[in-house]
Amino acid sequence: MTAPRTSTVPRILIIGGGFAGMECAHKLEKELKPGEAVLKLISPMDHQLYLPLLPHVASGVLTPQSVAVPLRRMLRRTSIIPGGAIGVDPKAKAVVVRKINGETVVEPYDQLVLTPGSVTRQFDIPGIEEHAVGVKTLAEAAWIRDHVISQLDLAAASSDPAEREARLQFVVVGGGYAGTETAAYLQRLTTSAVKRYPGLDPRGIKWHLIDIAPKLMPELGPRLGDKAMEIMKRRGVDVSLGVSVAKVTEDRVTFTDGRELPCHTLIWTAGVAPSPLVSTLEAETNKGRLVVTPELTVPGLDGVFALGDAAAVPDLVKGGDAVCPPTAQHAMRQGWAAARNVLAAVRRTPMTPYRHKDLGLVVDLGGIQAVSKPMGVQLTGLPAQIVARGYHLGALRTLTARFRTAANWGLNALAGDDFVRTGFQRNRPATLKDFEMTDAYLSPEEIRKVLASQVAGRSMAPEKPELPIT
Repeated sequence: MTAPRTSTVPRILIIGGGFAGMECAHKLEKELKPGEAVLKLISPMDHQLYLPLLPHVASGVLTPQSVAVPLRRMLRRTSIIPGGAIGVDPKAKAVVVRKINGETVVEPYDQLVLTPGSVTRQFDIPGIEEHAVGVKTLAEAAWIRDHVISQLDLAAASSDPAEREARLQFVVVGGGYAGTETAAYLQRLTTSAVKRYPGLDPRGIKWHLIDIAPKLMPELGPRLGDKAMEIMKRRGVDVSLGVSVAKVTEDRVTFTDGRELPCHTLIWTAGVAPSPLVSTLEAETNKGRLVVTPELTVPGLDGVFALGDAAAVPDLVKGGDAVCPPTAQHAMRQGWAAARNVLAAVRRTPMTPYRHKDLGLVVDLGGIQAVSKPMGVQLTGLPAQIVARGYHLGALRTLTARFRTAANWGLNALAGDDFVRTGFQRNRPATLKDFEMTDAYLSPEEIRKVLASQVAGRSMAPEKPELPIT
């Protein structure tokens, strides 16, 4: 079964509005000739989220608008479908989409660009699904800020020493960039906030950063990794390596080394996993990521490209079996490469392989403290912070976003923090599944049923022509 065609103009469908998807659409808009193709992008959000700065949002240093670049500021010729792709049938060349109003529709394609991104990686640990929250969405970052401040409020209002202890213990799982930066920024938030709570002893606030790995951020190398560890410990963050979570309840976290902490806050940043959409294609994967060629095509699937966090893109610079890490700098450049190769497929010209030498790593620990490794040069302190923030400003895709971000940083440095709970997520479920919608996807059998029902419905009504971009 194949999706019915409404015109001879090629239909290019992009799934995901993140770094890879938005950059691909933006590049295609510049290169496609008027009337050459129909270009659509599927995204449940109307913005490209700059994930590396979410810890700044969670701590209130940046406003959510600073890290959310509106898709319609960048894309002028692309039709944006407000919803999430919940299934793909490569044989029918069709994608099942659930719109934000709950309506399910089918979008046919000739060329498909898969950039669904990733979700927080979970493990089979009792209580994680019910009591942990990640740092992958704006909603999660906003919820974390409200929650952390609410724990201070509740602790200050309580006369029970046991409750106070539990409210003032915070656990972050994951010693990578996201976890380390989240713990660093939130620890600065609570250290600053407690000055406004005369009844709370600052020594009672405890931040714990744990990771199963033997080193903190091993990608930085031993010198910078040790420097980051030194900064965290100097601030009073308890860093435990070689340790993970054994069990979680509403008010207690148990570690694999036997320790039990009374705690109401567990932030889970222990890596990412490809979007569950990948499993609906029934294609070959490498550690959950779609296997692709250096040209970003999926072997055996006609007209399908995959890139970003959901694809195991060969790293031609490193060679061997190496694949590109799931970072923003690779996702952006893969988006540009995918656009070139989609154009090549449409125009029937040769494709080019993706190749990019990593530019280095930056870790912003707040204030003037950072560790960075641009182009292999190891930096710490203020020089590292200048590089880190300069890199982030350069990676933001609009002047408006750069201005907002720089202005927020400057205002925070001059005026300090404010401690306001917005309350917009109050009394709503707050779990990894709720925020990241990991249970929204269909099985291959369900996808085929939806396609069959849609085709039957279309046979009863005239088709509306799709208009190519102009």
